[in-house]
Amino acid sequence: MVTPVPSDPDRRPVFFFDIDNCLYPRSKRVQDLMQELIDAYFVRHLSLSAEEAIELHRKYYTEYGLALSGLVKHHKIDALAYNREVDDALPLDGLIEEDERLQRLLGDIDRRKVKLWLFTNAHVTHARRVVRLLGVERFFEGVTYCDYSKMPLLAKPHEKMFEKAEREAGVPGRSRECYFVDDSALNCRHAGQRGWTVVHKLEPEDQGPDPSAAERVIRDLEELRELFPQFFRPGHETNGISGAHPRSTI
Repeated sequence: MVTPVPSDPDRRPVFFFDIDNCLYPRSKRVQDLMQELIDAYFVRHLSLSAEEAIELHRKYYTEYGLALSGLVKHHKIDALAYNREVDDALPLDGLIEEDERLQRLLGDIDRRKVKLWLFTNAHVTHARRVVRLLGVERFFEGVTYCDYSKMPLLAKPHEKMFEKAEREAGVPGRSRECYFVDDSALNCRHAGQRGWTVVHKLEPEDQGPDPSAAERVIRDLEELRELFPQFFRPGHETNGISGAHPRSTI
């Protein structure tokens, strides 16, 4: 990740970005392939039928926000072994490619005014793979992730996961001046309850927003320019022209 912009003290607000189905569109089918790998894992390790695996997968995801949480809690699954067979087994190199449009958007944000931070329920290995393939790792100063090496697992939308993100990103004082974009309505609702400024990211083909998730709804990350012009460098609030970018340290 990039070296933080000097500030003494650092009082910049923090803008948290989810990764999967947020920095890249759902049409990349990463989630679909992930679901298939998870279901296959349930079948293989729990000796379930395909139908039983799908049903239990859905149950754990609904109850815990992360299927792995149910596997660890009820079946003593090794989370890091799971990560190797599921998340790290995804053929991302053939699905995600460098996104120059996203690079321009992030590059036009004035990091003297706001800190960019990744916030994901994936393990760090998956997070790093995705942002590297997109070519955007250099824009973020850090990542808060679900650490599969530590028990109990902590993931969105758990309140302690949001506390962890604030602590790791260095949210200044008690201000909680946090901004958040995520494709999950559930995560958006919990962030809003915490006092964060929330943007619910939908796909163009989605039916409509969940009114309880967030006041702000977008279908393209470019819309952040109009929602938060105060964070963009002058002359870049409504266009995609970008200047030089710092070198990545990831």
